[in-house]
Amino acid sequence: MNENDAENGGHGFTKWRNGGGIFHNSACIDPTVLIEIGAIVQSKAIVGANVSVGSGAVIGPDVTIGQSTKIGYNVSLSNCTIGDSCVIHNGVCIGQDGFGFYVDEHGNMVKKPQMLNAKIGNHVEIGANSCVDRGSWRDTVIGDHSKIDNLVQIGHNVVIGSGCMLCGQVGIAGSATIGDYVTLGGRAAIRDHVFIASKVRLAANSCATKDIQEAGDYGGFPAVPINEWRRQVVAKFRTTKKELPQG
Repeated sequence: MNENDAENGGHGFTKWRNGGGIFHNSACIDPTVLIEIGAIVQSKAIVGANVSVGSGAVIGPDVTIGQSTKIGYNVSLSNCTIGDSCVIHNGVCIGQDGFGFYVDEHGNMVKKPQMLNAKIGNHVEIGANSCVDRGSWRDTVIGDHSKIDNLVQIGHNVVIGSGCMLCGQVGIAGSATIGDYVTLGGRAAIRDHVFIASKVRLAANSCATKDIQEAGDYGGFPAVPINEWRRQVVAKFRTTKKELPQG
């Protein structure tokens, strides 16, 4: 479909008057919305008041975007709802299939169905090129006021509470549950199906391999209470120093 087709209503699409993007005629779009040239809003999507959609963005079928949300360049939204006053930075992908496979009786890798959605709360910010997968057995959820840095991976079925902060290159494996006001340092990792209590802070480069039931600071691989981790580091340093050749 080219721009002339859109202007003429070809394939059910029409050029949006504010910004030059195109939209499907079945979409519900507030008149205040900006859809920049090169962006597309697919069928039955709902876009609230004062939303801006950057060039190259794709708003998939049935996606809902709340009011005053900003969608950056080349964002891909599918199988998801986005709350009010969110910022979705350039290159973010939300609602694509999660990584789920099993080996059948013939030894072949078979894809597990990924049929549910991703739900982003209000006042959420998601950094450039981060990914949030759709759910398979429950929706993937990011709570209100949570902030996510660039290059973060959030797997299918993950539930993240309110007011969380995820720093760059954090990876959260499928079906993990994160409480409220959790902070994950850069490149921290959460194993699949692990529970992290509210008000936990996990140091950079750490990995939570089992549930963390109490609030506090943790670090290391596997993650342990921060003071224990510091003692481990000191002990390792002293052992290494003793083993170094003298002279």
